Amino acid sequence: MLNVLFALIGLVAGIVINALADALPQRRRPTPPACPKCGHRYGPAGWLGIGRRLWGGGQCPQCGLPTRRRVLLVEVGAALLFAALPSLIAAPLDLVVNAFYTAVLLLIIVIDLEHRLILDVVTFPITLLAVGLTFVVSDNTWQSALLGAAVGYGFFFLIYWVAQLIYGAGSVAFGMGDVKLAMLMGAMLGFHRVLFAFILGIVLGGVVSLLIIVASPANRRLHLPYGQYLATAGIAMLIWGTELARWYAGSP
Repeated sequence: MLNVLFALIGLVAGIVINALADALPQRRRPTPPACPKCGHRYGPAGWLGIGRRLWGGGQCPQCGLPTRRRVLLVEVGAALLFAALPSLIAAPLDLVVNAFYTAVLLLIIVIDLEHRLILDVVTFPITLLAVGLTFVVSDNTWQSALLGAAVGYGFFFLIYWVAQLIYGAGSVAFGMGDVKLAMLMGAMLGFHRVLFAFILGIVLGGVVSLLIIVASPANRRLHLPYGQYLATAGIAMLIWGTELARWYAGSP
C-alpha cells in the first residue's frame, strides 16, 4: 500500500515539476496547469496530464492543442520512481526527504534538457535546505553535507576553469550551472555518497556522448546538457548510495 501511496504522491509531484519547469526558466510565478498555446486554465480534474490524455481526448478543450509528451513523461517517471522508493529506503524520514530530493533532481533534468539552464533559484535554496535536513535523516550529517557541497563545488569549478582555459568561453557544454548542481548534490548526498554520483555522472555523460557520435559522426561537436547526467546519477545515489558507500568501506 505504501508503494501505491507514493506512486500517487509521485503523480502530484509530476504536476508540480511540470508547472515549475514551465515557469522558472521564464522567471514567472508558477500557475496551475494551462494550455501553452491559448492559455486555457484547466480545472482541477484536468491538472493531471495523464488524466487529460485518458479522459479528455488528450488535447486542450478550447484550441485542440495535444497534451505535451514531456508532461506525460514527467508524471509517469515521477510516479514510477516514487513507487519504488518505499521498497528501497526503509527509514520513514529518509524516505520522505529522498523523495523530495528526487523531485528536485527531476526538475533540474527537465529544465536542463529543454533550456540548458540550471537555475540558482533551485540550487542555492535547496542546498541550504539539504544541510538543514541532515538533522532529521539517518543517511547524512551536516558535516558530511558541508564537505560534500564544498568538494562538489571545488572539483567541478576546477574542471570548468580548466575547460574555459583550454577551449575558450562558450566552447564547452559544461557551465557554472553544473558546478552549482554538484554543490547541491554534495549537500543532498553527503561526502560519502557524492563521489560515487560524480563518477557515475561522468561515465553516463561519456557513454551517451560516445553513442551519439558513433550513431552520427556529424554530431561530434554537439554540446549535450551535462547536468542531466549528474542529476540522474544523483537520483541513483539517493537510492543505493548508502549501501554502496558501506560496501566500499567494508562495513556490514
